[in-house]
Amino acid sequence: MNAYFSDLGASDLLRSILELLSPADLARAACVCRLWRELASDRELVELAFRKPWKVQRVLGSPSSTGFWRYTGLDRFAISHCLVRGDTVAGLAVKYSVQVIEIKRLNNMMSEHGIHSRERLLIPISDPELLHNSTCFIELDDHAKREVAVLYLEGNPNGISVLPAQRGSRKLIDSLKRSLQVDDGTAAYYLSISNGDPRNAIRRFAEDLRWEQQGGRN
Repeated sequence: MNAYFSDLGASDLLRSILELLSPADLARAACVCRLWRELASDRELVELAFRKPWKVQRVLGSPSSTGFWRYTGLDRFAISHCLVRGDTVAGLAVKYSVQVIEIKRLNNMMSEHGIHSRERLLIPISDPELLHNSTCFIELDDHAKREVAVLYLEGNPNGISVLPAQRGSRKLIDSLKRSLQVDDGTAAYYLSISNGDPRNAIRRFAEDLRWEQQGGRN
């Protein structure tokens, strides 16, 4: 038994095993010893456990608490809907196939009149397939008073499309994807915000990654 346990001390083997665990089991594994804690607390590993049940490709941003990763319910995710004239809570409920009360609860709204003071609403996700191969952004919504992984169906927080570009940009995205070891959506996003400059995209990705590793501290 001790021999088997010693084998688990090899970080590569241990990491492969930890990748199979749920967020709750990762938290338990982190209590075993220092080596296990270091691996089980790795951002890439806990993010993988968080997004795996919903087949999300990437989650960008860092939560205010590491406890965010431990619960993987569908209500950890939400769609961002930019409000336009004529929008009503009832109309959005029909559009997204959810209940009015669910939208109000998610957005911390006492009444439907609260819609007029906001630029956007968070919409509960009723169809998990919307999350497949998606890129989500961890955000703390000031109105909703909650932190969620937000899905932008049309663009990202800066209004720039996160969908892979076509034709000539395809080669750039593939090259950038290999360099950064990320998915199509993330590669396309950084290429978009860098005006098509791969070097600038790599620099900006490195800056964001460094910020995440530092826990979001300046």
